[in-house]
Amino acid sequence: MRNILFELKEGMFIALRAIRANKIRSALTMLGIIIGVTVVVLMSTAIKGIDNSFQKGISALGSDVLYISKWAWFSNVEWWKMRNRRNIDMEDFEKFKRNAKLPLAVAPSISSRQTVKFGDRRVDNVFLHGSNVDYVKTTNFTFDQGRFYSEVESNSSRQVVILGSEIATELFPRGDAIDKTVKVGSKNYKVIGVLVEQGSFMLGPWNPDNRVYVPIGTIFKNFKLMHRSTVTIDVRAKSPALVEDTKIEAEGIMRKIRGLKYDEPNDFSVNQQDALVDSYNSVVGVIQIAGLLITGLSLFVGAIGIMNIMFVSVRERTREIGIRKAIGAKRRTILAQFLMEASAICLAGGFIGLILAVLLSMMVNQFIPTSVQVDAVIIAIGVSLMTGILSGIAPAYTAAKMDPVDALRYE
Repeated sequence: MRNILFELKEGMFIALRAIRANKIRSALTMLGIIIGVTVVVLMSTAIKGIDNSFQKGISALGSDVLYISKWAWFSNVEWWKMRNRRNIDMEDFEKFKRNAKLPLAVAPSISSRQTVKFGDRRVDNVFLHGSNVDYVKTTNFTFDQGRFYSEVESNSSRQVVILGSEIATELFPRGDAIDKTVKVGSKNYKVIGVLVEQGSFMLGPWNPDNRVYVPIGTIFKNFKLMHRSTVTIDVRAKSPALVEDTKIEAEGIMRKIRGLKYDEPNDFSVNQQDALVDSYNSVVGVIQIAGLLITGLSLFVGAIGIMNIMFVSVRERTREIGIRKAIGAKRRTILAQFLMEASAICLAGGFIGLILAVLLSMMVNQFIPTSVQVDAVIIAIGVSLMTGILSGIAPAYTAAKMDPVDALRYE
C-alpha cells in the first residue's frame, strides 16, 4: 500500500512538472474543457434560477386555484372556436357564487392593457387587473407596503390601485409609492398598496409583478373594453385535496348557468396551473437538451484535443518512459502518471471554467434570474475529472505497454 501511494505521489509530481514545462500547450489544451464547463455550469445556474423564480410565481398565484374562462390556456381547441364562445359576464359570476358550495373563495377578474404614469415616468402596456375584495383570498399575495382595497372601495368602484413590485420600482425608485396619485390611462388613482416581488418573467401575463390591481367596477366605469373582453371567475378550493371535487362542481354549475344540454360540449374552460407548469416544463426541457448538446460537443472537442496532446507528450517522452521502466517502474505506474497528467489539465480547466461561469452568471442575473448551487460545483469537478480520465486512457495505455528496450532506442 505504501509503495502504491509513493508511486502515485511521484507520478503526480512528474505530471505537474510536464504541465509546467509546456505552459502554452497546456493552456490551449484546457480551452475546450474551460468552454464546456463554463457552458454546463452557466446553464445549470440559469435553469435553477428560472425554476426558483417560476415556482415562487406559481406559489403567489396559488396552486389550488381554478380559472373559469371563455379561453383555454393551453388546448387543442381551435382559437376561432373559442373566440365564438359566449363571454362570461358579471351576471354569470353572481349566479356561480350563489350556487358554489365547495370553494374557499370566488372572485371575478378582467384585464385591460393600459399606460401607468407618475410625473415624467411611465410604463406602457401594463396589465390592469380588476376584481373585487375577495380576489386577494384567491392568491398568496403579500404586501411590501399598504393593503388591498376594501369591500367599500370595491363596491363603490373607488379609484384606488395596488402596484406590482416591478411597476412600483419603475415609477417610484425610492420606494415612496403609498398615497401618491398615479395616472392609469387618463384617470387618476390613489396608490394604497405595493406587492412584494413574487412573480416570474416565465409567467408572462400571469406575472403579478408586472400588473396593477383596481376594483372591477372601476374598469367597467373608466375603460372602454373590447367586445371580446370576458370575465374570468377565479375559484380557490378549500384544500389541494379538494381541487378535483371543486372543479367538477364548478363545471356542473357553469353548464347549468350556460343552459347547455347533456350532449353539448362546454363553451367555457376550467383552467388550472398544471397546464402552465406543463408548458413551462416543456420549454425548460428543450433548453436543457440544447444546452446538453452544446456542452457535450464542446467537451468532446476538448477531450479529443487533450488526447492528441497526450499522444504527443507520450511520443516526446518515450526515452523517459524507457528509463523509468528499465529501473523497475511498473505498467500501472506509467499508466497512472499519464492519467494524472490528463486529469490535472482537465481539473485546472474545470476550475477556471467554474470561476468564469460564476462571474458570467452574476452578469446574466441582471437580465434573467440565476442561482449558483453546490451541485454546480460538483458537476464542474465531476465533468472535468471524467473528461480527463476518458481522454487520457488511450495515451496512458500506449505509454504503459511500451517495451523498455525499444523505448530506450527511440530518438
